[in-house]
Amino acid sequence: MSELSIEEEFIIIKLEENGGRLNYKELQTLCQEEFEGVRLILKKLKEKQIVSYEGVIPGYSAEIELVSKN
Repeated sequence: MSELSIEEEFIIIKLEENGGRLNYKELQTLCQEEFEGVRLILKKLKEKQIVSYEGVIPGYSAEIELVSKN
């Protein structure tokens, strides 16, 4: 697996801190002081099969979930 950016790691940590699942709106709020472009970063994480959500790019009400690595 390729290395993760600081932003990708930040999102993963926030999801882990919240039981592996967050609404996009909540995640956006947590990230807004750190960086911009949350949707693009989530799209990259989905391509790497680290997170899942409905659609190609998460909508405002999307549920973002860490993919379990069992």
